[in-house]
Amino acid sequence: MSDAQQKVAHIVYFTLKDKSEAAVSSLLDACRHYLTEHPGTDYFSVGTLVPDLQREVNQQDFEVGLHVVFADRAAHDAYQVSERHVEFIERHRDNWERVRVFDSYV
Repeated sequence: MSDAQQKVAHIVYFTLKDKSEAAVSSLLDACRHYLTEHPGTDYFSVGTLVPDLQREVNQQDFEVGLHVVFADRAAHDAYQVSERHVEFIERHRDNWERVRVFDSYV
């Protein structure tokens, strides 16, 4: 199977400037509104840090984790430039202190 035919896992960790419960909830709602039901999405979930998992290897420097698996690279690439994804970024990036994106074939 070529890389273009493999599923793509798109995992994003958001560290927020405003870490309040209201700000976290707002970003969760926005992810659900703007980032769900894109063509070629096989899996979507979004949630918050599990604060009591604190082994040496656990990252603790984020508030929201987004997990999207696409059927293939073409679906991922279309999502990146889609109107809803671009609008999500424009509306919410002012509260992002740091965004880390991990894309991998799965």
